[in-house]
Amino acid sequence: MAVQERVQEPRVQEAHGVTERVRRLREESLNTQPRIYMERALLETEAYEQYEGTVSVPELRALTLRHYFSKKSISIHRGELIVGEKGDGPQSAPTFPELCCHTVEDMKVMDQRELIRFAVTEEDLRLQQERVIPFWEKRSIRHRILSSMSEEWKAAYECGIFTEFMEQRGPGHTVGSDKIYQKGFADYQEDIRRAMKDLDFLRDPEALRKKEELSAMMIACDAIMILGKRYGELARRMAAEETDPQWRADLFTIAENCAVVPAQKPQTFHQALQMYWFVHLAVTSELNPWDSYSPGRLDQHVCPFYREDVAAGRLSRPQALELLECLWVKFNNQPAPPKVGITLKESGTYTDFANINTGGIAPDGTDGVNEVSYLILDCMDDMKLLQPSSNVQISRKTPQKFLLRACEISRKGWGQPAFYNTEAIVQELLAAGKSIEDARRGGTSGCVETGAFGNEAYILTGYFNLPKILELTLFNGYDHVAGRQLGLPLGKAEDFHSYEELLEAYHRQIDYFLDIKVQGSNLIESIYASYMPAPFLSVITNDCIRKGKDYNAGGARYNTSYIQGVGIGTVTDSLAAIRRQVYQEKNVTMGELLQALQEDFENDPRILNLVQNFSPKYGNDDDFADSIMQEIFSYYQKAVTGRPNQRGGTYRVNMLPTTCHVYFGEVMLASANGRRAHKPVSEGISPDKGADTHGPTAVLRSCAKMDHIRTGGTLLNQKFTPSVVAGEDGLKQMANLIRTYFNMDGHHIQFNVIDRQTLLDAQAHPEEYKDLIVRVAGYSDHFRNLSRALQDEIIARTEQSFS
Repeated sequence: MAVQERVQEPRVQEAHGVTERVRRLREESLNTQPRIYMERALLETEAYEQYEGTVSVPELRALTLRHYFSKKSISIHRGELIVGEKGDGPQSAPTFPELCCHTVEDMKVMDQRELIRFAVTEEDLRLQQERVIPFWEKRSIRHRILSSMSEEWKAAYECGIFTEFMEQRGPGHTVGSDKIYQKGFADYQEDIRRAMKDLDFLRDPEALRKKEELSAMMIACDAIMILGKRYGELARRMAAEETDPQWRADLFTIAENCAVVPAQKPQTFHQALQMYWFVHLAVTSELNPWDSYSPGRLDQHVCPFYREDVAAGRLSRPQALELLECLWVKFNNQPAPPKVGITLKESGTYTDFANINTGGIAPDGTDGVNEVSYLILDCMDDMKLLQPSSNVQISRKTPQKFLLRACEISRKGWGQPAFYNTEAIVQELLAAGKSIEDARRGGTSGCVETGAFGNEAYILTGYFNLPKILELTLFNGYDHVAGRQLGLPLGKAEDFHSYEELLEAYHRQIDYFLDIKVQGSNLIESIYASYMPAPFLSVITNDCIRKGKDYNAGGARYNTSYIQGVGIGTVTDSLAAIRRQVYQEKNVTMGELLQALQEDFENDPRILNLVQNFSPKYGNDDDFADSIMQEIFSYYQKAVTGRPNQRGGTYRVNMLPTTCHVYFGEVMLASANGRRAHKPVSEGISPDKGADTHGPTAVLRSCAKMDHIRTGGTLLNQKFTPSVVAGEDGLKQMANLIRTYFNMDGHHIQFNVIDRQTLLDAQAHPEEYKDLIVRVAGYSDHFRNLSRALQDEIIARTEQSFS
């Protein structure tokens, strides 16, 4: 039989960027191989050798940032209008040995791995071996954490019960307020001086510690102003030697901008964007926060500058769009800091999750959509970049025109923007104790996580593997994958006389592992407060100056810790199958089911058929399954919420996975819902792959039965073929679907609009799909950069239809 040749039309590469300069900068950003940048690690080592032991820890951290910004290599690439890089150019990734001191073998793996590779030179390896490792190996936060954890914590961590965000990166989920557009860092220094003057050394036993922290904040302000001044001086030198009149004029504009920001408050739209970018560089250079610093409501923050510039004739809409697109390139130039081990498995991506909120409501509760909101939509549509992640907040007051434009971009099939429910966000923040004023100024960052922008340190501590804990419950606490006793020995599942007994044992295992997780996380927060303060971030976070307290030690107005539940779809369907097939219908005994799970269903297709095809599934508006989801979610939520953290706040939950649902599945046997061994568990609050068979509205009704308002964010993925959302009718149905879900208090929804065959072809021929972007979890990524397991999981997601 003759083999039929694959015939396919060549894929047309689109042009992206409103001007030639943007197109050139974008291509450079996309085509540059991410690489390790050693200068930060070396300069940090210099600073510690010079200052450690002579100043307080907060001052040491601030002096380190100042040393780095004073000495680091800087450059201005031809054509760029927003200046500044964390490293020495696009896709250069600094390392942070004070947090995670990579071994030489770690760096070789980074260089050699196929996915999420960072190029490493022989000189990099030599410097790491001879200069960095001898100083930082035993000083790093990672070393302190792993040396301090209990044996129970280490066992649970190593076996995939939970992960730990701060094992290699700093506390994250940090979003700016509008203060940086209202004052410069010279003004912040005046605030700090007043706070220092008010210190009471007669009555306040914390006065000395506060003085040290405020002194560090003062130095941190110097650091960012030094960086801005250096870029301004460089731009003037370059302009003096430039012969091209347009680029010479652009360089003078850059110099003029840097003469104002960051020392003074911005005066123009261009300066406002540059101000934000300098702040972004300072936050992410001071530490490497998990989920990059985000500008929050950028449209609302910079719209006054846009309106004033347009009215004065200084700026046109196309010029403003070009400036935004230059900023987008800057975001995309910054890969997430290199990760290794479990941390790479839980977040296997270059994306660093800077997330821009657009739309929603204004602080006074009115519609927040403005002219810049539409500019940002045009920017994300034109640029089609992974970073920044772009979302739209949709409120009941949002104009339908704005929602339809966002849907129009989303249905192009690259996963942005994601859609968030403003009313749910505000309710979530109010339920967590925020004021109405702070709640209205809040939004989401990272993937889907809710916080009070500029006022809150809402730190994610790690993912929690709900399906694996059920697996341990079924096997009397024994982990067959790791070959060790891991959970509590609460009795054999065969001896449980009822579903309720099984559920009670599952609850006890959840509590056991939460106790281990929270105890470890509290210790880690104490380590960061003592050894890794963030004085620059503290300057721009409300109340830290007033309190004289660091961001990492509870200085923010609100201080929340989150534990992310993963696999709610898988655990729900597993319990639904057990309840129906073992306890109600008695079609299979518990012993037979457990044997089938250990054998990956290979020897009993009857049981596989029963649990897969004749058991209720979450995602179909089936109360039998959905009530189980509600019970598991409610128990988990109550077990976490309200536990005290070390920063004067409490723990809460959100429901998202990044790529951790793949890793969590790898460390598991088969599940009682028919999921095969080592395959991914469900992601976010989405139904398990193929379980949702009754269409998208049934999915929404099932998901809406979860009480989203009691979380800090939930993530729902939906997948459509392009034909389903084509034309005006398809666009309206997509918008109506979003409105319907949000009317039921759903927190978030996002879409992959692509057909299965395209994904299969891209998997087989990645060289022909270099520009194919898909929605993974709370972020988008190039399909070619995903692991085979993650590609398979996305391909297997149910393709929905409105019919």
